[in-house]
Amino acid sequence: MLGCISTINRSEFADHLLYNASQELSMKHFVIAITLFFTSLLIVSCTPNTDKLDAIKKEGVIRIAVFDSNPPFGYVDSQTNKLVGYDVDIANALANALGVKLELRATNPANRIPLLKSKKVDLIAANFTITDERAKEVDFSVPYFATGQKFIARKGVLKTAEDINNLRIGADKGTVQEITLREHYPTAKVISYDDTPLAFVALRNGNVQAITQDDAKLIGLLGNISNEQKADFEISPFSITKEYQGVAVAKGEKRLIDAINVALIKLEQEGDATKIYHRWFGPESTAPLPRGNFKFAPLDQQLKND
Repeated sequence: MLGCISTINRSEFADHLLYNASQELSMKHFVIAITLFFTSLLIVSCTPNTDKLDAIKKEGVIRIAVFDSNPPFGYVDSQTNKLVGYDVDIANALANALGVKLELRATNPANRIPLLKSKKVDLIAANFTITDERAKEVDFSVPYFATGQKFIARKGVLKTAEDINNLRIGADKGTVQEITLREHYPTAKVISYDDTPLAFVALRNGNVQAITQDDAKLIGLLGNISNEQKADFEISPFSITKEYQGVAVAKGEKRLIDAINVALIKLEQEGDATKIYHRWFGPESTAPLPRGNFKFAPLDQQLKND
């Protein structure tokens, strides 16, 4: 009987020892795990985040979205089959300023912000008007172009802004021009198109009575057709807005937008901004448009100059 009792006590004692040992081992594992966890947090917190500017310089390439069918801002040259235009020259200048190679990505008006948000491009330089609504989704550089919203119509159709309310008008989908037209001319029949050349085809075919865009783009559009074709159309003598266009980056990329601003202002100071402008909008170009007193400078300075 005593032997049985002794055997049971030894078994319980062994279990107790094993339990304590396992508890001690578990505690050691727990302490080690906690230590590793907080160490990893410390390492992460002490490691600087790699922002977009760092990533661009590390990769040695910047991807910029431009138009491929909207002269003179961005289009495919028929002889070289390469993208050219005012925005393309700006994109090249920015890549040079950052010391990286340039990779151009073609876009249309409606796809600009989606391309940026999906990280398929680093910048947008595609005739992109600065607005408060867009500034909720992207960050804009200082303006690098100023324009106003006008119209192309057959001669005699559009004499005053009041005539707009009675017409069928083509506009680029998702653009400031489309939004402005719908908001300020509610009785006008607005037809949306993927880009300005398609809208112009609709105008020439009689599907709409006028099309709207910024004045520089409309001048460029007429500059790329024959004089015989051009004779049927005219650009409205009035503008309904004053607009400024900038380079856009993803929201929160402060170092990148600061670098872009520095590069743009330097282009202005060194005279390169004027050279680029005159190449595409000078008297000898297909889209002559005086630059006036516009400069690559912050928006508040532009408003003082108007």
